[in-house]
Amino acid sequence: MLTTAEGKLRFRKSLLHWYDAGRRDLPWRRTRDPYRIWVSEIMLQQTRVAAVLDHYERFFQHFPTLEQLAAASEASVLAAWSGLGYYRRARMMHTAAREIVRERGGRFPSCAVELKTLSGIGRYTAAAVASIAFGEPVAVVDGNVERVLQRISGKKLSISELWENAEKLLSRERPGDFNQAMMELGATVCLPRDPKCLSCPVLELCRAKGELALEKVVARKNKRELHYALNCKDKAVFLVRRPKNISLMPAMWELPQLAAEGKISESAWLTLRHSITVTDYTVRVSRTSEQFAGGRWISTEKLAKIPLTGLARKILMAAELL
Repeated sequence: MLTTAEGKLRFRKSLLHWYDAGRRDLPWRRTRDPYRIWVSEIMLQQTRVAAVLDHYERFFQHFPTLEQLAAASEASVLAAWSGLGYYRRARMMHTAAREIVRERGGRFPSCAVELKTLSGIGRYTAAAVASIAFGEPVAVVDGNVERVLQRISGKKLSISELWENAEKLLSRERPGDFNQAMMELGATVCLPRDPKCLSCPVLELCRAKGELALEKVVARKNKRELHYALNCKDKAVFLVRRPKNISLMPAMWELPQLAAEGKISESAWLTLRHSITVTDYTVRVSRTSEQFAGGRWISTEKLAKIPLTGLARKILMAAELL
């Protein structure tokens, strides 16, 4: 690791100069509003930046203020979140918004310690919001920062060592920009499998120079096939709602699922691919006039206002109904 004060100073200056000169123009970097920064951080968890860009501004059209998010129904929040996946994040964010309004009079916590008391906010998110929105000198460690720190040090670091080293490197004058610069470096230059070392602003201070094999072995993808029924007429679609007491996407709307049969695969009206964590799905959709127990007709104009599963949204978009 960078052990001297001079080395750490050089690292900070080089990294921040690089960040100032060419950072990506992202909407959450144009504000210091803690509400908007917090929402962006929750959206970016386990989701690609490109996917978040499509949802970020649209979300604030529905909930421009923290108070409006807190007052909204869970169904409307999930509908606005639809397509980002990992819906527990949206539920916890909704709960936290209500906590801020009801228990703190709408005052957004301004330090990492207070932020961590809210539902769904862990060490990373608390540090990111506190440093970016309020300038608190507290470091962040996410997957991108971890990779940068491991390669700079030239060795495998434990979780506690990662946070300790991140704190030692942190720019106290510009903590928010420094944290974003570290994440930017990992996301665009210090890549997992093909690091762009010749473009790295801190190459001369890096011990590994891209040669450190730290990446985890990628788990083999499972393959499954799913079958769904699409029944639509008179500008309405027949959908079913998932039970409220299940752990995976409770109360979300989806197409009725069919039992897997060879004849369905042969007569499928639509076939598409869908991936969730370590499973790749082949999804086959058949047109039908059948109505299934527990379902109901939803007008196409209301589809954008109800909480759809990501797969249901993908199918309805492919069918040009959404």
